[in-house]
This record gives sequence, structure tokens and C-alpha cells, in this order.
Amino acid sequence: MHISISVWVRVGVEKKMTAKTFHALRVSSFVAFNRAHAFLYALAILALLRHRLACLISSPSLPLSALFLADLVLAVMWVASQVFRWRPVSRQEFPDRLLREVGSDGLPALDVFICTADPHKEPPISVVGTALSAMSFDYPTDRLSIYVSDDGGSAVTLFAFMEAARFARHWLPFCKQNGLLERSPDAYFRSNKGGDSEKMKMMYLTMKEKVETALERGYVSNDLLSSGEDDELFERWKGFTRHDHPSVIQVLLEGSKDSDISGNALPNLIYVSREKRRTSHHHFKAGALNALLRVSSTMSHAPVILTLDCDTYCSDPRSPLRALCYLLDPALSSNLAFVQFPQRFYGINKNDIYGGEIKRLYTITARGKDGILGPSYFGSGCFISRRCLQGIPSSPSLAQEARVPSSSESVLRKAHEVAGCTYELGTKWGSVMGFRYGSLVEDYYTSFRLHCEGWRSVFCNPVRPAFLGDAPKSLNDVLGQCKRWCVGLLEVGFSRYSPLTFGTTNASLLAGLGYAYDAFWGIWCIPVTTYGLLPQLALICQTPLFPKVSDPWFYLYVYLFTAAYGQDLVEFLADDGTIGRWWSDQRMWMIKGVTAYLFGSIQFALKKIGISAAEFNVTSKVMEDEQCERYERGAFDLGVQSPFFVALGTVAVVNLSSLVVGIARAATTEGFLHEQFAQLFLSGFVAANCWPIYGAMFLRSDGGRMPRTITVISLTVAGLLLMGFLVFDV
Repeated sequence: MHISISVWVRVGVEKKMTAKTFHALRVSSFVAFNRAHAFLYALAILALLRHRLACLISSPSLPLSALFLADLVLAVMWVASQVFRWRPVSRQEFPDRLLREVGSDGLPALDVFICTADPHKEPPISVVGTALSAMSFDYPTDRLSIYVSDDGGSAVTLFAFMEAARFARHWLPFCKQNGLLERSPDAYFRSNKGGDSEKMKMMYLTMKEKVETALERGYVSNDLLSSGEDDELFERWKGFTRHDHPSVIQVLLEGSKDSDISGNALPNLIYVSREKRRTSHHHFKAGALNALLRVSSTMSHAPVILTLDCDTYCSDPRSPLRALCYLLDPALSSNLAFVQFPQRFYGINKNDIYGGEIKRLYTITARGKDGILGPSYFGSGCFISRRCLQGIPSSPSLAQEARVPSSSESVLRKAHEVAGCTYELGTKWGSVMGFRYGSLVEDYYTSFRLHCEGWRSVFCNPVRPAFLGDAPKSLNDVLGQCKRWCVGLLEVGFSRYSPLTFGTTNASLLAGLGYAYDAFWGIWCIPVTTYGLLPQLALICQTPLFPKVSDPWFYLYVYLFTAAYGQDLVEFLADDGTIGRWWSDQRMWMIKGVTAYLFGSIQFALKKIGISAAEFNVTSKVMEDEQCERYERGAFDLGVQSPFFVALGTVAVVNLSSLVVGIARAATTEGFLHEQFAQLFLSGFVAANCWPIYGAMFLRSDGGRMPRTITVISLTVAGLLLMGFLVFDV
């Protein structure tokens, strides 16, 4: 649902809709309102900063200095965020027109890249579902190749895909004969389909059981292998470790040789585990993608590449055609680097308690960026033009660049060579070619560099989700993932390629500011932590920090707060959100501010001075049954020993204490409410957001309650903060 009224116009020279129009664009009618509101809000911010500065000059103090810094950071981030409201656009594709115009024979070849790194955190059967859903695209199979990168070097993952190759011979014709839209077996059978699918379901469950048995054992035994399979292939894995093993490349299906049970050719399926040595830097996911880029170049060399996370299955079989509505448009294709679909997720509970949709990043701001140079690359659900990663100028036709896939000895020998851990030494891979190195968030950094090189991108957001992923459903995992992103973004923000300098000069002012907003996520910790602790401690100590209710300046704060939250709510609801999910989303913004953003900023700062280094940790996709049950009923899971929860518990305790003290004083002290209403309101607002934390600390007894040691430490830290405030008369 979109609450804006807009008019569709063609992307290109003509405005008249014709049979050759493959896509259309609309500009939000809220553009004028957004710009007018931005002007008024900017005036209000300037007035606030002037007032803060005047108060600080007349009565210098540490609390006022901290609040001025917090307000300054909020102002800077607000200015950067206006980029996303400057010209938000939406698009529509017409894949049927594309097919009528170019025909199936005119479609370019497509290479699909799927990366996995740890079979215990990313179950191989889930990766198999992702691959099978891509293999069953409504797309010519002779131009479709699926490459699976196993950075964990796991024999179990290879075994899972050998089983998947057999299952695909039955699954692909089953999908097309029955017109399925959900073509991941797990997603399809989750819906409890019956009837004709029972036989197929049993085949899938048998495959799943074999893979899970191998994973539980930690190796592939002879009793799991089918007749004719060579167990010597898996014997070689006994000396492998995740960080030390030779390259392994196995062509599991070859379209020119293999067919399904109906006699139709199958797409190519290639397993790749690049060489890993402890003495060589492997550059995490960016390195794995670059290895796939080179291996696929030797084997199929499709001009279009789709990258998918291991747990993100294809929910719309026609999504390649939607992407090609842009990639095959002569008016766009010369400098179009990629077409990004939004990341959407299945299995999220009613109110999305952990903000797993990340709606603002994946849809709202992406739509805003699309009105400038295009959205950032999200790492998954993205169709990329290969030539933008090779620094090759535009070519006359995407379809002319592909070659017939081959698994000949000479081709495989070359593929092993380019998958070697020393192949990149002395080359431009990771700097000018391929996915870019230098940040833990290789997707963001790669798209930023491409936009600075003159490429642009398109945001494709159809009504039916093109891809569905599995969002983390553990609070600790959510915060750990966000902290990793924060570190990676700050690596870009404080590099020679900072969006504030390099981006604004090489892309555009608006694009640079948009990328800067993301790059400096970490500094949200300054205002969030300040406003989450300082006014509350000051209230307990009876130190006023805001104007009285009778002071005209008080209403400036009221306007700034209500206008910011009001606009955020309207944008969220306009993007098919609900009030319950909006509340969870803004609560998670505050939670991340005092945990992931704070710890990420500290880790980045320590790394810069050589004290520590950022580690890449794979987010677990595995949940226990009890944990799933808590998530489904909307109960926060804080049942692990985590420093994140110490910070969270400390803020919760300080705000609850401040609220109780404030209410007591308001009931017994005349004029208290008039003088310190703003601080009491902040205490109540933060405490309301912390209600799940209080339940986990003091009320619950299940496995998701906060460990008593974390609760005690949080109470102690909160007490020390209050004592410090009192002793030093801050």
C-alpha cells in the first residue's frame, strides 16, 4: 500500500506507453510536502542548537556539553537522512512485454552465486532449498548456472548438493507442471500441501534426513552414499579445516548432459570451495564472491549475475525477467550496474519484536536512493551486470558475452587456478575489479565504489516478494550482526573513500550524503546513550536540563520530537507497516544505540589504534524449539551471557529508577512536574520501551530470562553511575 498519489511515466525519453516499454516509474506526490517540512524542521533545529549553545555559554557544565553534542549528531544525521525524502520513486515492470519483444532466445545467460560459510550455523539443507528455488526459475535452463561457494570447506555441504542434484531431476518438473510459486521445497512443504505432493514430500524428507545425519556425525559415511558414488571424494576431507584446504570444484549437473525425469535439460550446478591457507587473507564474503566471479568466468561467463544469501530462497520464479526489464533497456543498460530487490523475510512474528524486517533500510531509504543514483547493494537478491565488476565499458548486447558451459579438463584446471588463494596477489582484484575489499560490509562498499565510478542502480520492489530470507530471531544474534555492520560501515566512513569527501565529489552531493548516513550509523550511539541516561540521572539528582513547561522553548522540543516520530510513523505505515511493528522498530533503534552501535564504535576505535581487530562471525540460522516458541509469542530472549545485555539492563534500571523517583516527587513536590516534565517524560518513554527488558530481568523464569549475573552487574553499574553523578555533582 502506498498512501501517495502519483502518475506513472516511462523511464526514458518518451512518456507515451508503448508495447516496447518494459518498465515505468512514479515519483511520490509527497515530495513537495517532504521538502516543505524539511525547511521548517531545519529552522527548528538551528533554533535548538542556538538555544543549547547559549545555555552552555551562560552556564557551562558537563551535562549541557553532552546534550549539545548529542543534538549536534542528531542534526547531522537528520540532514543526511533528507536525501531519502528528496525524490523517492517507485517502479513497475512488464515482463510479458519483455518476452514478446526479445523472446526466450534473446534472454542473456544468468549465473547465480550462493555463499555459505559454516554448515553448523547455516544448515546445508537450507542452502539446498535456496539453490533449488533458483534452479527452477522460469528461465531457459541452457542459460542458467548455479554456483555454490562453500567457504566452510565442508564435505557435508558437498554431499548435500550431490543429493540435491538427484532430487532436482524430480523437483524441477514437479514445480513447473503444478505452477508452483514457492519453489524452495522446505517453504512449499511448510504450507502442509497434500495430495499429489506426498510422494515428492517423502523424497525431500529422505534427502533432508540423510543430510542432517551427515551433519550430526560431522562426516559423510558410506551408508549415506548412493550406489555409484565414490567415497574417496569424501576421504580427502579428513585433513581439511575451514581455514586450511585446497580448492574443490565439482560439476554436479551439466545442462548439456543431464536432464530431468521429463527429458528436459537441467541447469548447471557447480560446487566451489576456494583454496584456503592460514597464511593468506581470504577477505571473507567478498573474497568468496570474487572467487566465484573468476570460476564462473572460466566456465559459463554469463553477463548477468544474481547473488543470494544461503538462506534466501526465490519466491517469484519470474524475478530474472523483472530484473531484465531494466538491464535490457537501451536507455539504462549502458551504465546500469545492478538491479536490487528488497530483502524480505519469512517467519517473523506478529509485531516483529527484533525489527527483523529492517524496513527503513531495505525499502524506505532504498526507494529514496532510487530517485538519485539508485539503491545500495544489499548482498542478496541483486542482479548484477558482470561488466561493472570487470571495469569493462558498455557492450552492444548482454547476450553476446556468454559462452557454452564446459567441464572439460582444461576448463576445470583453469577454474582451480583462479580459485587459488594466491591468484589475486599483485592484481587489481578487490580494489578496482570485482567485489571490493576493505570493509566487513562488502555489499555496501562495492555499490558505493561503483556509484562513484559512474554506474547507477535500480530498486525493483514488486508486490509479490521476489526473495524471502530468514532474519535472526535471537536478540544477541541481531545485535551481533548489527555490530559487525557498524564496524564495517565505519571502516568506509573513516577511510580515504569516505562518502563525505570521496562520495560527494565522485558521485554527487546527494548520493554522498546518502552513503554517509549509512557509513556513520555507529555515531547514533552518542545521542541515544546520552538521552537514554543523562536526563534520567539528572532528574534523580534534581538537576533540570530542559526548559520549564511555561517556557516558549519547551514547545520547540515538543515540535521536534512529535514531528520526527510522526513522520517516521507515517512513512512506516505507508510501506505496509503496522503500528505494532513500528513500535518494535523504533524500540530496536534505541536498543541498538546503547548496544550494537556503542560496542561497534568502540571496537572500530580500538582497531584503529591497533588494540583489536574486527572479526567476521557468521550469524546462526539455527534455533532451538524453546527459543522458537518464545519468539512466536513475542517474548524477548535475553538468556545468554552477553555484554550487550549489561548495557541494556543498565539503561533499563536507570530509567525505571528515574521514573519512580520522578512520579514520587511530582506527587509530593509542588512545581516539580512543571519544572522537570521533559525529563520525566523521557524516563517514561524509555521505560515503556524497556518493558520486555524488565520482564526478562525480574518477572520471568523461562530460558529467555536475563541471567542473574547480568542482572546484578546491570544493577551495580546503574548504581555506580548514580553515585558518580552525585559525588562529582555533575
